[in-house]
Amino acid sequence: MSASEVDTAAGVARRRRGWLAGAALLAVAIDVATKSAAAAWLPGNPVELVAGLQLRVTRNPGAAFSIGTDVTWVFTIIAVVVIAGIFWYARRITHRGWAVALGVIAGGAAGNLVDRLFRAPGVGRGHVVDFLYLDWWPTFNLADSFLMCGVAVAILLSLRNIPLTAATGAGASDTRPASSAEGTR
Repeated sequence: MSASEVDTAAGVARRRRGWLAGAALLAVAIDVATKSAAAAWLPGNPVELVAGLQLRVTRNPGAAFSIGTDVTWVFTIIAVVVIAGIFWYARRITHRGWAVALGVIAGGAAGNLVDRLFRAPGVGRGHVVDFLYLDWWPTFNLADSFLMCGVAVAILLSLRNIPLTAATGAGASDTRPASSAEGTR
């Protein structure tokens, strides 16, 4: 690999890390702001919005569907490991879609981690604020939505055979899969 190819590959990776960090920070900011607003301003009774969507504040010590309410500290550790793993691996990501998907996943995990660290009943055991309720689904928050959307995008990228990282050697900065790169000639 020539020096210019190394510079180009490093620049691509740096930009992708920026996309990942930006998506994560945006997700955390939106989640923390909406949870804080819901906790401060929503009354004790549900607020009906549209088509079965309600705003109602609950505190969830467990994971999705209130699973594991007695082991909140485990979810704190899992969130830290997931976020650290994503940011550790970020230096290798060369595809913008993967960077955004993993950034949104990290941001969703971090949003719920903020609750676990800083909300009652204590550090590492805090209850997550959930405030969105659908008639057919348990109460959730935007961090949960970010997690699910990031996973959905990651699945779509995988199904399309879009690699997280570019191959080494010539053309390493081309983030399209080989089949689409060849099909456009």
